[in-house]
Parts: sequence; structure tokens; C-alpha cells
Amino acid sequence: MELLHLRYFVAVAETLNFSAAARKLHMAASPLSRRIKDLEHELGRPLFDRSTHHVALTDAGAALLPIARDVLDRVGSIRWRLDQATRPDRATVFVGVPAGLHPALRERLTRLADLVADRFEVKRWPGTTSDLVAAVKDGKLALTLARLPVQEASLDTLHVMSERLGAVVPADRFAGRESVKLADLTDLAYAKSPEEIMPAYFEQLDRQLRELGITKRIQLSNTGYQGTSEIVSSGLGFSVSMLDEDSSMRGYQLENMAVLPFEDFRAQLDTGLLWRHDRGEGGDLDELVTSAREVFAEPIIK
Repeated sequence: MELLHLRYFVAVAETLNFSAAARKLHMAASPLSRRIKDLEHELGRPLFDRSTHHVALTDAGAALLPIARDVLDRVGSIRWRLDQATRPDRATVFVGVPAGLHPALRERLTRLADLVADRFEVKRWPGTTSDLVAAVKDGKLALTLARLPVQEASLDTLHVMSERLGAVVPADRFAGRESVKLADLTDLAYAKSPEEIMPAYFEQLDRQLRELGITKRIQLSNTGYQGTSEIVSSGLGFSVSMLDEDSSMRGYQLENMAVLPFEDFRAQLDTGLLWRHDRGEGGDLDELVTSAREVFAEPIIK
């Protein structure tokens, strides 16, 4: 049995969906299913009940889940425990920062760095939410800001910001408008950024829009947020982004683009601060986490 088998098992057990777990693990569903079958063969018992439309844990699978999580947490703690044992008086720590982070949160990160400067040198590390969360779990990052929801049992989450979202539309088609209804968008395609850079929330948003009558889609790949802006600016579709004019996402705005509030639909993106539970209270990051809780105590609403 290898640690990868346990990682694969936990991913499937937490999602109860092989396709979703495979996306989370950045692999195809077929080899993931084979690895789970290999683990079941080695343990001599089934871990999942599978059907065409349903996946559930067996009694053995339910019993294995806390054991597997504990093993992975212990292995993941090796890096920080070693750092703790050999650390200098002032340690360098990295805090994950997702794309489009609001300037108000950057200001709070600066306050945190100043507050703990005698004990920690705080550095920022960019990435997508999924990669940043994985890096915190692996002990490579001390903390991360991440787009919610994030479902990781080994991590603690502090909600730090909510940002209202609006429709990003071709300005010439909505000239003079101060808001927009979903019915106004049905003849436009919803432009989806590449899945690898989009927070999990936007998967929920995509389903909501489809259920509410927005059925056309443009799925982009091998491009960033700028690619979505090109689609909107050229009049081929619309997207969804932050309404606040101070948002860093406004930096992707091109000509012939407008961001309008929805009249009949409410969407918001939440951001959280995450850290490993075992590194917080009583762990090597106790002082840093305590200071972070103080700095980020009041969530920002935009």
C-alpha cells in the first residue's frame, strides 16, 4: 500500500464522486478507479458501493476514512515538524494568494506581516485555490487565502470577505443600463474561464445559471481571465465577476465591457483564510494564526 492509494481513497470518500475526485487530483477517472480497486484488493474488502448513479462508503470504507486522514495528516506534518525542530529565531513563512485578490485583503496581509515581524518574515505565494489549499495541506504554505467553499477536514477556515458579483457584458449592447435581468442574457453565451483556474464556487454558479435559463456556453482553455474578457469585449458572450470598482479583477477589463448588478439574481464570492488545524493552536504556527485571527476578525463585505 502506498500513500497515494490513501490520498485517492480520501478524495473519493469526501466527494462520493469519482469524476469530481479525479478533477481534484488532476487525473482521469479511469486510473483513479483502478487504484481504488487495487486498494480494495489489498485490504480484502470493498470500500465503496458503486452503482450507475450512486457511490457510497461501505462499513469498511467508513472505518478506513478517519484512519487514512490521520496517516496523511501525520505525513503532511513531517515538513513543519522538522522546520520547527531546526528553525532559526525568525522563520520565513509563505501565505497563499489567489488571483484577483481584493486590495483590502492585501492591506490586511501587510498588517499581519507587520504584527508578527519579530518572529516571522511573511512572504506571499500566488496560485489557484486548489493548488494553494494542497500546498497548505502538504506543509509548503503556512496559511492561504482561498475562494470558498473549501472542504478539507484537516484545515481550519476563517471567513474574511464577501464580494457581490455582477454580469460582465458587452457595453454597446447594454448602453444606458444600470442593471440587468437574467432574461436579458439568454441570447448570450456564458463564457467560462478554464476549469483549472476557476474556484469551486463557479461550478455551483454555472449550474444555477443553467437552471435559470442561461443555457449557452463558451468553455475556454489554455488561457487566463484575460481570455474571458476578450470574449465579452467582442460581444460573443458574458461572464460574472466582482461588482466593486476597487476589485483587482477590474484590471482585466477591456474596451466595450460593463459590469452591471443583477436585478433578479444574487451571487457572491466568499474568501477564507485557511491553515492546518494541527499547526494552529498548540502547533508551530500558533502565534501566527492567533495574530491572523486578530487581523482578519471582521469580515469585509463589498
